[in-house]
Amino acid sequence: MKKVLLFLFLPFLASCVSSKMFNEIENRYATLKGEHTTLEKEHDQLIQNYDSLRYHYGELVGQYEKQSQLLATTSGTLANLQNAYTALEQNSSEALQASIEENRGLLEKIQIKEGELLDERSRLDSLTKELSSRIARVEELETLIADKEALMSALKNALTDALTSFEGNGLSVEQRGGKVYVSMENKLLFQSGSWSVGATGKQAIKQLGSVLAANPEIAILIEGHTDSDPYVGDSKLSGNWDLSTKRATEIVKLLLKNKTIKPDNLTAAGRGQHLPIATNKTAAGKSKNRRIEVILTPKLDKIAELLERVDN
Repeated sequence: MKKVLLFLFLPFLASCVSSKMFNEIENRYATLKGEHTTLEKEHDQLIQNYDSLRYHYGELVGQYEKQSQLLATTSGTLANLQNAYTALEQNSSEALQASIEENRGLLEKIQIKEGELLDERSRLDSLTKELSSRIARVEELETLIADKEALMSALKNALTDALTSFEGNGLSVEQRGGKVYVSMENKLLFQSGSWSVGATGKQAIKQLGSVLAANPEIAILIEGHTDSDPYVGDSKLSGNWDLSTKRATEIVKLLLKNKTIKPDNLTAAGRGQHLPIATNKTAAGKSKNRRIEVILTPKLDKIAELLERVDN
């Protein structure tokens, strides 16, 4: 089930970014999250349909076996009647002739029943083929989702190895909900009120970029976050929204120095102080809230295509 399509690209911000554009970005992000939830629900529904089809398949197989037994019994009866019919035809009495006619009627009924059984078998074969096809597509979907999960797990491990020297300095790598989250506190990247990345931060971003360059099928969302303190820095910025967006864009610029990374895989977003992960009532909590989050999501094009095939 694993797995959201995020294909937004926010242009490099050279100056103040409008609130309307930020709202559009936030709405698009919420839409993509909703689509991801819908895909997960559709996957769950497919699994339920798969279980239901397997159950009905078992019933049909049971019916087929019963009908096959009936056909075998009927065939035996037919053979007996044919033998009796042959014997009766050798006798010219009126009573025997009447029995012959009766047996002929029974033979006709048996032949009709045989035809019905053959039709039922043909229908069962058709249902079996359809069920097998659906089961194959569901199994393909499960395999694809498992592959995506394995990809994200391998990506998380690669990032952990590449960034291990920065752990304990406000950097963490986590995998949850089918995504990988790289969180970097501002103390690793920026001075207070600044969006210029320091030497240590640039090295961390460079090592991050080397891993991302090797995974071109990953969508990369860069989110900037601040604490709740009002921004009092450069007058060119209007507040925490601008500052968080400026910082996110700066990380995008640094990542794009690695020419292997596809620009259309990158999206920058400013969250301001509105998505804290800790209290803003303490200095430690504010430090955790001032951060850059790199959210890595597998592209779900193949899963969406396969879901459409299963529906059809």
